[in-house]
Amino acid sequence: MLSVGKGNRMADTSIGTPEQLRDPNYTPALRRAIPLGIQHVLAMFVSNVTPAIIVAGAAGFGFGSNSPDFPELLYLIQMSMLFAGVATLLQTITVGPVGAALPIVQGTSFAFIPIMIPLVAGKGVDALAALFGGIIIGGIFHAFLALFIGKIRFALPPLVTGLVVTMIGLALVDVGIQYAAGGVPAKASGAAEYGSMLNWSAALVVVLVTLGLKFFAKGMISVSAVLIGLIVGYLYALFVTPMFATPEIPAMLTWEAVASSWDRAAAFALPVPFKYGFEFSIAAVIGFCLMAFISAIETVGDVSGITKGGAGREATDKEIEGATYADGIGTAIAGIFGGFPNTSFSQNVGLIAMTGVMSRHVVTCGAIFLIICGLIPKVGGVIRTVPIEVLGGGVIVMFGMVVAAGISMLSDVAWNRRNMVIFAISLSVGLGLQLEPDAVQGLPDTLRIFMTSGLLPAALIAIVLNLILPEELADEATEEVSGGHAGHAKGSLVPDNHV
Repeated sequence: MLSVGKGNRMADTSIGTPEQLRDPNYTPALRRAIPLGIQHVLAMFVSNVTPAIIVAGAAGFGFGSNSPDFPELLYLIQMSMLFAGVATLLQTITVGPVGAALPIVQGTSFAFIPIMIPLVAGKGVDALAALFGGIIIGGIFHAFLALFIGKIRFALPPLVTGLVVTMIGLALVDVGIQYAAGGVPAKASGAAEYGSMLNWSAALVVVLVTLGLKFFAKGMISVSAVLIGLIVGYLYALFVTPMFATPEIPAMLTWEAVASSWDRAAAFALPVPFKYGFEFSIAAVIGFCLMAFISAIETVGDVSGITKGGAGREATDKEIEGATYADGIGTAIAGIFGGFPNTSFSQNVGLIAMTGVMSRHVVTCGAIFLIICGLIPKVGGVIRTVPIEVLGGGVIVMFGMVVAAGISMLSDVAWNRRNMVIFAISLSVGLGLQLEPDAVQGLPDTLRIFMTSGLLPAALIAIVLNLILPEELADEATEEVSGGHAGHAKGSLVPDNHV
């Protein structure tokens, strides 16, 4: 896809002229467009279905749970694929003001996981009615933000957005370790295989293959490193782990289990509206609406990154508003049928910059591929046979990268003493409540869910303090509490028009 010489990237002109490649409305030949579109999907495939797996695990019917509701996970995976495709089509094809008419790939958002986990924790399928009720209303609110998205950007400078992204990653890193060790159900039951070297070997295979491909391969192989790592880990679990299995530590995967899951999954199935009902939960509604602000700002950044990297220009107000509408409408539609909140996927911004192909119709091909996968439950049937330990290896990499992305965003902050105080208080309260949720067990249920997410209190504290604290604090104002570790940067927290 690339021709590289003397350190400069050049797009493959066999796909089109340089002017055509920068045009979102250009349509390459199908023999080029289809593989390019599937490439976009493969870059986000694992990240797209992982939230469904995590939420089902938190609710108690996920991998390794032996719950009679475990088949519901297959439906959630199916909806994740289907409505990521639908939301992507809204972005590329557009419906009225909905959609940016840009090559934006939508997918299930990690940002909402810290909100969803407390809502469903240990409650099984019964918790999904309130969860999806919150997703539907939150999606409508998210679409409403398109009317004034430009006016709220000032309240979310790099310190706030970087803190939020970092907190999302920190809220999830323990999930990767638990999965790699054998899963939450195995831990809760005290199973002998939890934390065994056999379990960890599968996770480490995924991590090592992913790192090797990411750093030593190029092009699509490098972009799909996590997906290829999971495939290699899957084959390791299928062919290698049975040789080392014992009565106490059984094989992770057998041919019989794969065949059974494939046979039980339907060849074709349509989504069911309100499959899990609809319940109004004030905690869910407020949580999803608050996170919509963060997701909306993330989309603004992604749209700007796509237009800069692919076309060498700034995004227009119409494109930003259309993308935000598509985020919200796509989320609301997904919630009706059992899908999770959708947002633009940042990894595809880099993929566009790498390929130099700006065509929205290329991404439309990828969206159609996702929809086809979502209508064929057998695809989800295979995905759900992935051993939890193998998935853990991929999750360790992905969630670690979320933390790293947050830290990268924080590098844009001018670390004066004012900003250190805001960051310190926000992080202490947010992370502390995540680590010790029983500290607020005396609060009403709705407020307790907000507080134990950690993410929302950290974001709210950072936003409020950023708006009300004076621009600069005296040098001695934080010297005592910082122990001499003071930032050296000068200037305002909020660079001009910086997100």
